[in-house]
Amino acid sequence: MMRPSRIMAGILQSGPSDRIVPPSGFTAQLTLFASGAMAFLAVFALALSLASARLADRWAEGLARTATVRISAPEGQVEQQTQAALNILQTTRGVAGARALDPAEERALLEPWFGPDLPIDSLPIPQLIEVVETEEGFDADGLRLRLQAEAPGAVLDDHTRWREPLARAAGRLKLLGLIAICLIAATMAAMVTLAASAALAANAQVIRVLRLVGAQDGYIAGAFVRRFTWRAFVGAGVGALAGLVAVLLLPAGEDDGGFLTGLGFQGAHWLWPFVVPVFGAAVAFLATRAAARRSLKELM
Repeated sequence: MMRPSRIMAGILQSGPSDRIVPPSGFTAQLTLFASGAMAFLAVFALALSLASARLADRWAEGLARTATVRISAPEGQVEQQTQAALNILQTTRGVAGARALDPAEERALLEPWFGPDLPIDSLPIPQLIEVVETEEGFDADGLRLRLQAEAPGAVLDDHTRWREPLARAAGRLKLLGLIAICLIAATMAAMVTLAASAALAANAQVIRVLRLVGAQDGYIAGAFVRRFTWRAFVGAGVGALAGLVAVLLLPAGEDDGGFLTGLGFQGAHWLWPFVVPVFGAAVAFLATRAAARRSLKELM
């Protein structure tokens, strides 16, 4: 005849082990809230990081194929030096086109800084020449020497000082986004670990009884791991959905590249919010398993 402990062990091993985990209470609420809040923040961190990187890349790309020649010369020589600079640019390898800006275009460039009432005709504003590069680009140092020889008042600005900070900003924004995601994952792991440890401590007597009737620690730990992983997945799913709705309600992007617009996802990036619940469940799985093993050793 089989012993009662063996009978109970067989029943435990054949039935759902999740029954030993409390279905509700403080630990369940803490897990759901923590995973939901962290998923919501993760969606926003992804949206902000990707949108900021897109904006910096767009600015850098817009400056990468353009350059500017600035003509600062006495009033009687501006037109002559401008024409000389245009002739040099037209014969320079790597320059796709060059044209001198008219006063209306220069006024439009200065208007955001000085207002629409700027007396541009009475100010010594240099003549600007817009230069468009080919894909191969041009030799900036060689072009500067030619301009210095034939148009002493011409100064070439190839936008290097603008492109490099933008390129660095794009890289740093992507890095900050990754750091934010890692911090969110660590915070979620800490909260789930706290909840799992509290649940294990609250059920210490139940765990001792289960051990007496033959339940193995792997069986007990698996029950907590499955229950808390599922709770984290559900909470992260709700949080990610709320974050996605909030991102959709933000102002749409505009062609002028405004930073506070266009903070949503684009293209394949829309798939990232759906990865957040899976990532949250994976974090909860690892955190709960570690907490369960540690707590079960302490209850020996």
